[in-house]
Amino acid sequence: MALVILSGALANKPFNGGNAWSRLSWVLGFKRLGFEVFFVEQIGQDACIDSAGQISPFQRSVNLGYFKETMARFGLEQACSLIYRDGEAVHGRSMDRLRALAQEASLLFNFSGHLTLPAIKEKIACKVYYDDDPGFTQFWHADHNPAARLMDHDFYFTIGENIGKPDCTIPTGEVAWRHTRPPITLDDWPVACQNSLVRFTTVASWRGPFGPIQYNNKTYGLKVHEFRKLIQLPQRTGHCFEIALQIHSADQKDLDSLLAHGWHISDPKKEADSPEAFRRFVQGSGAEFSVAQGVYVDTNSGWFSDRTVRYLASGKPALVQDTGFSRNYPVGEGLVGFRDLAEAIEAVERIAKDYRQHCQAARRIAEEHFEARKVIGALTDEIGLKLA
Repeated sequence: MALVILSGALANKPFNGGNAWSRLSWVLGFKRLGFEVFFVEQIGQDACIDSAGQISPFQRSVNLGYFKETMARFGLEQACSLIYRDGEAVHGRSMDRLRALAQEASLLFNFSGHLTLPAIKEKIACKVYYDDDPGFTQFWHADHNPAARLMDHDFYFTIGENIGKPDCTIPTGEVAWRHTRPPITLDDWPVACQNSLVRFTTVASWRGPFGPIQYNNKTYGLKVHEFRKLIQLPQRTGHCFEIALQIHSADQKDLDSLLAHGWHISDPKKEADSPEAFRRFVQGSGAEFSVAQGVYVDTNSGWFSDRTVRYLASGKPALVQDTGFSRNYPVGEGLVGFRDLAEAIEAVERIAKDYRQHCQAARRIAEEHFEARKVIGALTDEIGLKLA
């Protein structure tokens, strides 16, 4: 049985259930295809915090606790390692065992180039870079920003499905970008039916982890800039819109404006702090409404959110800002894209009018376009990876 090592930030982002699913769906998907899987994560001293958000020793950090709990919840406690400061401490398999596993592995699936330790990375036969921040990654690389971490991989896959096409303005440079999609293990996300549309929801960070991108005298904005364009939506439609929103106290004016325009704001640390809580929040919703990062929209990247895939799989219609994905997926029923406030208002009423039909279409889209065996099977076929 072929061994796949997957590496990405999970403990580095504690109490972020959506981020955990973005990693787990690949891990579980490879496993259900029949591969042996092992999850490896690196974490530095400054990322280790206590419950008050203060720097903490690794062994007492909430990061380690979150990692242990998440791995155990999905039966991965014997197939994982969390490496502190290049191996100064390790939870899980030892560094010696990890080096041996690396020599045995057929593939490294590296989220955003997360695994950098040469003692492990260099020993793995084939290395795939997985880009789920299209635009940020490529613009950083074009500017020689080391945050891109593209070096020393054999294949490069992105969920920006329009990258490399004439109407996408993201630079490819010397990298031959291949395309993939965010997978979902459907049995982990069953349909959760509702009789009527009660509320649109999403989980979001107001500004996200990265600043605006500047490239060739153009500035590409963040999610905050797109949300501001749609701030009238609850008042204009009369429907309930809720955001489990991470927002800094410095953005109090924006928060006040959201509340004044009828948005319901909840705390993602309460609503979506674990994979289970995130799933309850999504499946207790009526539909999704969300905007995208400005860089995804303005470049026509084709980016599609793994969060939205989870709404679709749950039988929840998704009304989301079009990043150019409408050329790649069926839109209109179940999945509805918009470009401006007027289109969003019209789509809200359309979804509400034929809600059950949109729910059924949402699940069909997840089954046809994002099911893990299909997505991961296509990727392994493309790189020539076999089970044995």
